[in-house]
Amino acid sequence: MNGGAQPGRLVDQNGFTVATRGRGFSEVTRDVADLVAASGVQTGIAQVFTAHTSCSLLICENADPSVRGDLERWMARVVPDGDPMFRHDAEGPDDMPAHIRSILSGVSLTVPVGGGRLRLGTWQGIYLWEHRTHPHQRKVVVTVLGC
Repeated sequence: MNGGAQPGRLVDQNGFTVATRGRGFSEVTRDVADLVAASGVQTGIAQVFTAHTSCSLLICENADPSVRGDLERWMARVVPDGDPMFRHDAEGPDDMPAHIRSILSGVSLTVPVGGGRLRLGTWQGIYLWEHRTHPHQRKVVVTVLGC
């Protein structure tokens, strides 16, 4: 490839904001799917990214909310708020744990696009996982590449 625009190839980038209620999950599957549909890409990938260090993105079971509850309880055990080993606590006892949670679970996803839509599995949904205990406004950027 020559690195320039290729006939029939599309790149589209848009985003949205998620108003979280504090620690927990916000499903964003529909928001991402709408941007994919609007992009005009029929076959390609959607790269989903959040530019924050205390929330993350994940693909998770979307039918049974107890899966997300179990995941939250597991993470609370692995990375507890207020652990005295953490020195970075300028914004409270959830400050460093939120950063660790974000690093462990990731801030970006790549999802295949086919037929102009996300190619998620039957029981998969895309979630923004807020790791801070207080509400935040989180920005998500979706870049769709393909033809």
